[in-house]
Amino acid sequence: MRSSFAKSIYVGAAVLGLAGLSAVTTTTASAKSYATAGSYTALTKGQNVLVNGTNAIYSKPGTVKGAKVVASKKTVAKLAASKKSSDTFYAYGTKTTNRGSVYYKIVTMDKKYRGYIYGGKTAGTFAGGIKTTDTVKEATTPARTAGYYLKDVSKNTLWTAPKNTDINAKKVSLYGVRTNDIFTVDKAQTKAKEGSLYYHVTDDQNKDVSGWIYAGKGYDTTITDNTKQDLGGLSLTLSDAAATADNSIKVVYRDATSKAQVASKTWVVNANNTKAGDAQTAAEKNAAGSTLGAFITSSKPDNYAFPTGVTYTDAFVGGVYGNTVYVDVNAQATSKVQFTVSGQPDNSGVTLTTTPALNHGDVLAAADLTVTGKEAKSLTKLTDNLTDAKGGKISGPQLSAISYSLGDVNIVGSKQYYDAQGKAYHYVFTLNSSLFVNGNDGSVFGETLKAPVTAKLEPTTANNTTSDSSWIA
Repeated sequence: MRSSFAKSIYVGAAVLGLAGLSAVTTTTASAKSYATAGSYTALTKGQNVLVNGTNAIYSKPGTVKGAKVVASKKTVAKLAASKKSSDTFYAYGTKTTNRGSVYYKIVTMDKKYRGYIYGGKTAGTFAGGIKTTDTVKEATTPARTAGYYLKDVSKNTLWTAPKNTDINAKKVSLYGVRTNDIFTVDKAQTKAKEGSLYYHVTDDQNKDVSGWIYAGKGYDTTITDNTKQDLGGLSLTLSDAAATADNSIKVVYRDATSKAQVASKTWVVNANNTKAGDAQTAAEKNAAGSTLGAFITSSKPDNYAFPTGVTYTDAFVGGVYGNTVYVDVNAQATSKVQFTVSGQPDNSGVTLTTTPALNHGDVLAAADLTVTGKEAKSLTKLTDNLTDAKGGKISGPQLSAISYSLGDVNIVGSKQYYDAQGKAYHYVFTLNSSLFVNGNDGSVFGETLKAPVTAKLEPTTANNTTSDSSWIA
């Protein structure tokens, strides 16, 4: 029994001995598997870089003991594919391991990711998981360089470099800049990743205020209305100050019949001496130079019109600062003219071999009509005479005026018909004025007006048809 016990002790000791030896061996092997890193060296000149997605980012050189993953290879791959300038990196320091691997300390422009990434085997070059990049590209300075304004001094910031293209880019102080300060453009750049356009501008009133600002699509020489220019944080017209009870009047547009609100706008005076409760005067204007009356007219909602005889001119007064002006408008509707054949077409004894020819009651398609005559061009605005308050009755004089215009031109069919000898014919149409006026009496705006025309077949020659049918409503 003692022999068995002694044997057990021997075997157990042998096992423990092997376990201890194994632990020592493992520790020694692990220690040899880690690299060591030299001291941190700041780059003399930092460099904008892009990651390529092949290497992760670590809290210290990746092969050094204790290195933790800051951004996995999957995350880095997403950053590499990103089209956002904020995901561009800036390299500013380096460490080299005892194995000759160079690791760069990098950070994203938005400071979200910061750590070490493998950069090759040669200090001063950028390889491995990163490569150098330019964050901006030079762009063409706009044709117009003077006369720009900040859309909103409190929101549209200037930067010392286009935002997220330089690690040291910061906002420019706009303290003291006024709404009516004029800026001049002297340079333009686009961001390399997004392609967004930035202008470098300087305040003409204070040359110390300058910087880069997002410029939208940039100045477009083909756009004549400056309010339609897409210039990002810039404008070619003065912007209104923030509306307060002391400097603004609200304009509410309402349906003339139901009094329901259909739109609203706010007029802000370009002055600093008005107070809530003060009466507005005809001489006062907003930043764009519009009086309250002109503003009411220009801000009228689309497809609405003022009641007949009502206008708002520069001479309008009636607003009170801090209060509301109610403006009645009528919804608009446009009637269309539909031409139909009145009576049997006059074929003048011609027997046609091609069909179909016209018949009584046929509706004439606009695409099949052309027009000639001295009043033809004025008919391109035919619908101007047919637009008024929705549901309102079209007056007799309006119908007569339209009838007169239609009766003063030659309405010609562009379809060709042929007889047995192959001779070409077309129809010439003449408006039946009395049927047009009497037949549409009682119509309201928005309804289709029937225009009865007589049809006569005539031979086609080289010069008796045209191709202008744009006037058909």
